Amino acid sequence: MADSDEITIEVVSSAEAVGRVEWDGVANPASDPTSEFDYNPFQSFAFFDALEQSGSATGRTGWLPQHLVMRDADKAVLGIVPCYLKNHSQGEYVFDYGWADAFERAGGDYYPKLQASVPFTPASGRRLLVGNGPDAKRHRLMLAGGLAEVCSRLDASSAHITFLPEDEWNLLGKNGYLRRSHQQFHWLNDNYESFGQFLEALSSRKRKNIRKERKAALEGNGITIDWLTGDQLTEEIWDRFFQFYIDTGSRKYGQPYLTRDFYSRIGETMADDIVLMMAKRDGQYVAGAINFVGSHTLFGRHWGCVEDHPFLHFEVCYYQAIDYAIKHGLERVEAGAQGSHKLARGYMPQTTHSAHYIAHPDFRRAVEDYLEMERREVARENEIIAQHGPFRESAGDKND
Repeated sequence: MADSDEITIEVVSSAEAVGRVEWDGVANPASDPTSEFDYNPFQSFAFFDALEQSGSATGRTGWLPQHLVMRDADKAVLGIVPCYLKNHSQGEYVFDYGWADAFERAGGDYYPKLQASVPFTPASGRRLLVGNGPDAKRHRLMLAGGLAEVCSRLDASSAHITFLPEDEWNLLGKNGYLRRSHQQFHWLNDNYESFGQFLEALSSRKRKNIRKERKAALEGNGITIDWLTGDQLTEEIWDRFFQFYIDTGSRKYGQPYLTRDFYSRIGETMADDIVLMMAKRDGQYVAGAINFVGSHTLFGRHWGCVEDHPFLHFEVCYYQAIDYAIKHGLERVEAGAQGSHKLARGYMPQTTHSAHYIAHPDFRRAVEDYLEMERREVARENEIIAQHGPFRESAGDKND
């Protein structure tokens, strides 16, 4: 694929085929005072390469890398769309099983499809990866068009771009893609100086409940929490954390997505971007959660345990993340997909976005009608939930 400026778009079968320097040059441009982009660890070469080289996201697991790479006449990389050809809808956190069923009942083949996303990671971030510069919008549009063309060439039913920022979502919505909304719960830092100050912003009942849960999780079980990062992330620590992941993953998904080698690889290449919240009892780690650190956001991902203790999940995944964000001046905590139970812990509803290219015109119209209704319902639900949030103003006890 090419245009009059001799810009070409090719499809490559791995992040390794692009290379670290060129990938990160557009995925996470070097910080400077004029940069419009934040650092996002899930856009980095290291994360994608670890997924692929570890066998976690490969053709064998139904995630065949088909990354779009845009180059100029001198072969310099101008943009990337991390993308996978898939024969299932697992590990995406934007559910289209109903679409697949409807299309196949009508005689179509929903799979294969293209998935432009970070595998197994429901975290917000750019998906049309281009560098800073006056041509950024044009390059994004070229990548969007290129993805639709690749969809056609591979005879895929559709292309799905998930957890993208609102500006990309709107741009794609004006250029042939259908827009979809979703709900997550994020904690927002209102310049709190301590966890206690955050608690003071909550209604009396919610504040007391959190204090009760934290005390029960830690003092009641004789548990302490360690924050591990950098060179503290040894192979022994990863062995233990993988035990937690396997236990939870086996119960929730049947077969965990990530391999043990994945953790060794990110521990080697991304250690300073990772914080493990590890719960210790009687000198042994019994539970833990993995978090990734961006410029302004702490991204909470999966957790696991080998012992069940009341409220420990809330402590390790939610309260420790808030503590860390406050101490490090981060603006928000993204705590992963779904979970209205997070509301009582100070995490408020936020709208996340995905964009969808549907090749079949009749199927596209049906999906478009559904999405128009769904967007209204998501907006309405978020508004209603926010009115019943845990904060004083929303709870109606401002003077407690």
